[in-house]
Amino acid sequence: MNDGKQLLTIDDVLNFSQQDVRELYKDSVNPGLAQMMGLMNFDKRFVKASGMRVWDEDGNSYLDFLGAYGALNLGHNPSVAQEALEQVQDLPNLLQASLNGMTAALAHNLAQVTPGQLQRTFFCNSGAEAVEGALKMARIATGRQRIIYCESAFHGKTLGALSVTGRSKYQQPFTPLVPGCHAIPYGDVIALENELTQGDVAAFIVEPIQGEGGVIIPPDGYLTKVRELCSHYGTLFIADEIQTGFGRTGKLFACQHENVAPDILCVAKSLGGGVMPIGATIATTDVWDRAYGPMDRALLHTSTFGGNTRAVAVGIAALNAIIAENLPQQAQENGRYLLNKLQELQGAHNLITAVRGRGLLVGLEFAKPKGLMNKITQGAVSKFSEEYLGAMVAGELLNRHHIITAYTLNNPNVIRLEPPLIVTKTEIDQVVAALDEIFTRNRSHIQMALTSTKTVIGSLFGKK
Repeated sequence: MNDGKQLLTIDDVLNFSQQDVRELYKDSVNPGLAQMMGLMNFDKRFVKASGMRVWDEDGNSYLDFLGAYGALNLGHNPSVAQEALEQVQDLPNLLQASLNGMTAALAHNLAQVTPGQLQRTFFCNSGAEAVEGALKMARIATGRQRIIYCESAFHGKTLGALSVTGRSKYQQPFTPLVPGCHAIPYGDVIALENELTQGDVAAFIVEPIQGEGGVIIPPDGYLTKVRELCSHYGTLFIADEIQTGFGRTGKLFACQHENVAPDILCVAKSLGGGVMPIGATIATTDVWDRAYGPMDRALLHTSTFGGNTRAVAVGIAALNAIIAENLPQQAQENGRYLLNKLQELQGAHNLITAVRGRGLLVGLEFAKPKGLMNKITQGAVSKFSEEYLGAMVAGELLNRHHIITAYTLNNPNVIRLEPPLIVTKTEIDQVVAALDEIFTRNRSHIQMALTSTKTVIGSLFGKK
């Protein structure tokens, strides 16, 4: 008995129009997000996805150069993930009164391929949960309280992960956060040692490349020095490879560029093959035993859905495919090709001030406005550019060229190019040509703003 309430079915959803989705988001999900996505016409209804491409309800094909922030290393709906799900469809998916062979097998495989002596894995459902697990593990294993993290870092938005995420926009509304978390400049080993000398730091958590910070690469030797300092002062080194892991930067893990091994490794995103939500916190035997070794501690950190059969089965298939297809090597080669093409583009367009990245994690940074117009507007043009120019370029790529990208969360003046690792040079050329067209047509911040304003107005009047 439903008391007259109308419940939608999957068949209903498959027949939705774009407007149906908009209205339901405004009514039942997140009205502000629906409004924001609609302004730049980012609320298209996509109805099919395969490999590098997705299709909207009108049959238009779009090239995905965002790759779900690194979750789609194998592309959309890879066959290996679908086949893995079929293989385990009759197995119990959730059964806590047992030990799961699929869970054990993926943990074994991760121990085989991760750097150093990483051995024991806790499975969860997302990157933020992997970070939460790492922070808790560091505190219980060391008996210390303080956590050091980096300015402009991004580790997630749950309370613990947010406490080590370096942007006040996301932190301030939720204060007080977890106590004992302190930010230092990224890439600054002197600042790190100044904190570690106090002898009370449980862990230093760091991204080998700051993705949401604007695709920031630290100085050469930074991670090597981090490893030395953490070992010397008895502080655990947590590497957050949630975005950089599984081949994204040209190595299976980004810390391998310096032959460095952390005490705790956080992974997620592409481990799920772009199909299943899964995260993992991987630790050395020593750290794990200090944290959860005795039986009376074995259940201190658990997850109902963590390590469920379907998620870990896809994880096994995804990891094996990434290695078998040598996708890290492809990412290295095609990433170098992409960087070279973008650097040529930078030389031709003044609005592009920086091109940086490693493998297929690449950031494109834009110039800040200068001159008379910025003075006349008392800096308004500059502020608008810093917050929205990345979104404007992404909007142009989506609406004119059918290419999906996005700006980085902690530096909106940077758009990321983070395609699936199966991308081809022909597809890279398509994106570079689109960027060239955009910046040839819009040679100033004012022109870009006017173009985007037309897009917004057209989008608003085009919606029913």
